[in-house]
Amino acid sequence: MSAHVESLPHAPIEVAPEELVKSFEEADHHAADLSIYSAEDWLCLGFFWAMTTLVFLQFFTRYVMNDSFAWTEELAVYCLIPVVFIGSAMCVRRSRHIQVNILYRYLPHRPARMLSTAVDVLRTLFFAYVALLVARFAVAVNNEPMTTIEWNKSHVYWIAFAGFVLMALRSVQVTWLNWRQGYSILEKPEAFDGVDE
Repeated sequence: MSAHVESLPHAPIEVAPEELVKSFEEADHHAADLSIYSAEDWLCLGFFWAMTTLVFLQFFTRYVMNDSFAWTEELAVYCLIPVVFIGSAMCVRRSRHIQVNILYRYLPHRPARMLSTAVDVLRTLFFAYVALLVARFAVAVNNEPMTTIEWNKSHVYWIAFAGFVLMALRSVQVTWLNWRQGYSILEKPEAFDGVDE
């Protein structure tokens, strides 16, 4: 049995040259606003470009020079750790972590507010507790060298610790803002649309 699928004719979308020129002119009048970025954004960007450089160096030495630098892979992996954990602090500050808010649509205001506040407090406590665990782990691997370079491995985990501390602090900040304005992104996600633009 063969399935017959009709192809629907798709008309190309045509844009007048004047409209295209106008859209570029409008784009030129938008000023870049760097005030929405914080210290962790720039730090994360720095580690991201360090990781990108290391991956390029690894690719270049392996496939162009046919003599790979072994240390580039390990350092690239260790650069990914601050990108993830410091980048997570960015997401906490902007309330951009994955969240499920369907329940809040059906709850009355007061229970929704109480549940949202409980989520804020539990999130902060979680980040603080994990920061403590990461600090204990960093102390446990103190003076343990990396595999390819004689650098102390614990420094990488202290950066992860700093990321979790920053997440906890940003979580306190978000909790305070949510309490002051009387709602969070869980309760009114539409109020947060376009906030970062």
